[in-house]
Amino acid sequence: MTKAYRRLLTLPYIIWAAIFVILPIFLIVYYSFSVELDGRLVFSADNYKRAFDPIYLTILRRSATLALSCTALCLLIGYPVAYILASREYANRGFLLFLFLVPMWMNFLLRTYSWISILERNGIINTALRAMGLPGLDLLFNNSAVLLGMVYNFLPFMILPIYSVLKKRDQNLIEAAQDLGANNRQIFIKLTLPLSLPGVISGITMVFMPATSTFIISDLLGGTQNMLIGNLIEQQFLKVNNWHFGSAMSVVLMLIFLVSFGIFSMIDKDDGEGVLF
Repeated sequence: MTKAYRRLLTLPYIIWAAIFVILPIFLIVYYSFSVELDGRLVFSADNYKRAFDPIYLTILRRSATLALSCTALCLLIGYPVAYILASREYANRGFLLFLFLVPMWMNFLLRTYSWISILERNGIINTALRAMGLPGLDLLFNNSAVLLGMVYNFLPFMILPIYSVLKKRDQNLIEAAQDLGANNRQIFIKLTLPLSLPGVISGITMVFMPATSTFIISDLLGGTQNMLIGNLIEQQFLKVNNWHFGSAMSVVLMLIFLVSFGIFSMIDKDDGEGVLF
């Protein structure tokens, strides 16, 4: 296959990327560095100055805190589940994996809406509490409800990459470690955990980024008092009609993603080999 023919084959993908990736990013950056003055667009950095106003920094800090908490909880829950699924001794791995995948077949909005009927004042939990003579709880429209919705929706994205890596680990290495006298704890710390780091890094990336930018979950479960950066960007584009400031906040969010991705890539630069030992 000649070089010219290979270039011809890649041409449709280059055109697709230029139209649907490069051009939108260029327009967002262009709008972020402009303001409307007397009916025309002029170059200005005022949108970025406004982005660092304390009120928006508070929103950004809240978004990062919830995203980090969601990522930590997903890792804490997802790693043991993935480890069990990848274990040869666990016979029902297919059924358990099926249970985690079934919710992903439903619409994201529908899955989030279902938590409203569970957490609201007249929802399933409070109805059960009142039936037992206990007072109802305010479970909806707070950060805890948003965090619960995030973990529920993004947990499979943590489990699947870790499971995929653990499933492919070489059992001969484990058997060799056992032959050398290593116990289960030593095998996990010195062998399984380092080998699973690529899946852990992938899972963290796949959970942290959508958790930071989400707006549907915080809209439905958090209420107006728990705005995240995703909600702020959505409002600027769809409600306030200030595309310039919304674009600036989008660029700030993209920079956060790039920095996070760079950190994750540095950690995973050797595909997890020798990271711990």
